[in-house]
Amino acid sequence: MKVTVFSAHKFELEQLEKANQGKHELKFINTYLTPETAILATGSEAVSLFVNDNASAEVLKILKEGGVRYIALRSAGYNHVDLEKAKELGFRVGYVPDYSPYAVAEHTVALMLALNRKIVRSNNRVRDLNFSLDGLTGFDMNGKTAGIVGTGKIGAIVAKILNGFGCKLLGFDLNPDEKMIREYGMTYADLDTLYEQSDIITLHVPLNPHTHYLINEEKIAKMKRGVMLINTSRGGLVQTKAVINALKTGQVGYLGLDVYEEEKGLFFEDHSENILQDDTIARLLTFSNVLVTSHQGFLTKTALQNIADATIYNIDCWETGKRGDHELV
Repeated sequence: MKVTVFSAHKFELEQLEKANQGKHELKFINTYLTPETAILATGSEAVSLFVNDNASAEVLKILKEGGVRYIALRSAGYNHVDLEKAKELGFRVGYVPDYSPYAVAEHTVALMLALNRKIVRSNNRVRDLNFSLDGLTGFDMNGKTAGIVGTGKIGAIVAKILNGFGCKLLGFDLNPDEKMIREYGMTYADLDTLYEQSDIITLHVPLNPHTHYLINEEKIAKMKRGVMLINTSRGGLVQTKAVINALKTGQVGYLGLDVYEEEKGLFFEDHSENILQDDTIARLLTFSNVLVTSHQGFLTKTALQNIADATIYNIDCWETGKRGDHELV
């Protein structure tokens, strides 16, 4: 099968080629899928998309006209795809349901520890031969209350790790997990209670109309002063400007982001030679108690291979006329 792979990054090519084993004709394109670039897939039966590609109704129509019938997502999230329109147009859409929850969970806790113990600031000082400890005081994780919003596969692993640190666990999920209660002593609560009682809040839910701006000015006002806020899920969960205001007043004491609501066109690319045009993230980066990574939570060898394997599996199924286990439409 001929497949156009949009947003193809160097870090994933080796794994995709390994999983493919020459079975399909993969055409790698390092640009996003947009209404302007969709024509590049003309003649391909399938496209493969990454998290910031645009699979809106407009784009899907162009792909359909170009002969595309299948969409293989290289992600667990699918909020960038108009699934209703895809179904209407007769597309089959596959995704990666479980690439490595450990990768994202471990990165989540890495952000917590780096912020708490001011690892980046300390390292920068030492490189300048400044061995002073002033301004580097952190806090014991042990005994702190961690609020985990979303206790699915990733949230559950975060809970396991934080339980090992001796944190008290509060959870919010539409489907509470009895294992979390039994093994880690988690207490499930409504969101307002979680916001009010947590020293650390970490987000692990998908982005949809119900979760958009789950963290906003009103919700931040309910939180403990100096709260640590971590988001490794989807940028649209957090209203960035509201968080900036809270950082300025000290209401939010620490912010760790691996995702950003306006990351498309910014993350996954080298802009070191350019003038940063995004004033919001430019302001974020001025705070010493903010740590931003560029959507790298998934970036482990294990996760990349699992993503590649699942992507090629979906394409294999379509070529042989089978319906795979990872199909959304």
